[in-house]
Amino acid sequence: MRADLLSEPVDGLDEALAAVDAFDGALVAGLLRPQPAQAAGLSQLAHAVAGSPLAARVTEAAEKAAAGAAGEDHLVALAAGRAALLGSVHDALLARAQEATGRIPGEDTEVAPAGQREANLQAAARAWLADLARAGWHGIDHELVAGSAQIVAAMLPDPALRRLATLLDGFAAELAASCPGATLERVPARRWADLWSRGMLLTLPGAASAPATGTATGRLLPLGVDLHEHATAAQAQVHAVFEPADGGPPRLVRASVSVPKPDTVVAAGVWQLLRPHMSLLSAVGEGHAMEVTDMPVTGEGDLIWSDERARTGEPADAFATARVALPTATLPATAPLDRHPARIAVPVFLDGYTAQQDDESVTFTLASGTVTVDTDRIPAAGPLTPGAVAKSGACLGLLRWDAGSFRVQPLAVETTVRKKPVTVHAGGWAGGTTDKAGAKAEKAATDAVAVLRERAGRLLRT
Repeated sequence: MRADLLSEPVDGLDEALAAVDAFDGALVAGLLRPQPAQAAGLSQLAHAVAGSPLAARVTEAAEKAAAGAAGEDHLVALAAGRAALLGSVHDALLARAQEATGRIPGEDTEVAPAGQREANLQAAARAWLADLARAGWHGIDHELVAGSAQIVAAMLPDPALRRLATLLDGFAAELAASCPGATLERVPARRWADLWSRGMLLTLPGAASAPATGTATGRLLPLGVDLHEHATAAQAQVHAVFEPADGGPPRLVRASVSVPKPDTVVAAGVWQLLRPHMSLLSAVGEGHAMEVTDMPVTGEGDLIWSDERARTGEPADAFATARVALPTATLPATAPLDRHPARIAVPVFLDGYTAQQDDESVTFTLASGTVTVDTDRIPAAGPLTPGAVAKSGACLGLLRWDAGSFRVQPLAVETTVRKKPVTVHAGGWAGGTTDKAGAKAEKAATDAVAVLRERAGRLLRT
């Protein structure tokens, strides 16, 4: 990997992000009675998209918002302008990552038109988000935030609206935990503006359309598992190389499973909740490939997993896959609405480096430069630790962009334990474990779930 390219500046990046930050700052105090500083932030956003097809609409929206007269359509235009700026940042950073890693980009995808039968619910969601923008993050209170509850409850039963409903539900929960906004010492302005603008765009007819879907038949060679854990939910995303049965070029794909969870289930216990829903996790934990037949797959490389269409294949070593198949695998395309720097996750294989660890970070020094390792992303639900990464000689990971720089999130490493070479995977416990720490955490999770089920049954009987 050309590590030196990752540290070189990207033209226009700082200016684009400065415009995004200026708009985000305007949302902190709200757009009901904008002050001169907020008007300047709105104007900066409009200036940043002046050369795009959105120029006229965003300029008009910024002027209306600066005057305190922005309607819902104007706020949607501002959200679109912000999303377009971050989309350009995503594209520039992804191009740099592709250049540094030698990955082959995927082709753009098309989306199928969506029905508009629930336009009233989308309009209700848009009105709530507009009220948030007018109040600002310092102006939120429990009454305003609670206004989303009925909308979310009406949306959740419909799969076509569940994406928007889930976003609104999580967003409202974060806001409720921070109420009243007037007392906030620190506002997560970028994150809340991300959620607000994405929600605004998802309320538009067709924005949440499902991407065009094909089928995949061939061999799936897992690279590693990226585990995301929240107090009330968990998701495992398996990154893999797919080799088509028809002899076509290999390509990178993902398979994900998400589940709700009690906040008492933590660490290795989350695998108990995830494992029953996707046999791929057991295959990853046991080091096997999988044979898939007519598995639905989106143009963005996401497998819509079905255990009925998959069977466990022969043993497959992730590092052998990384050395042999990964260099020629094509990157998946990115859906238009998903073009955001936080979405960048390019599988990479690094070896021949010198690992160094200090009190705050781990770095890999390669012949072409130095790469920072994002050890904060290593999940507690696996045997991989920052110490193992610091003693490693080869690493499988995801190249991400965070806090203004590229970093590698380790998924697995080759290291030495008691003078013996071993591989350690972040998802090593996905299929079960005999490791003492992992087994103890799973048992604790089993006990916690059993208690919760018993209490829920008692409530239902009363």
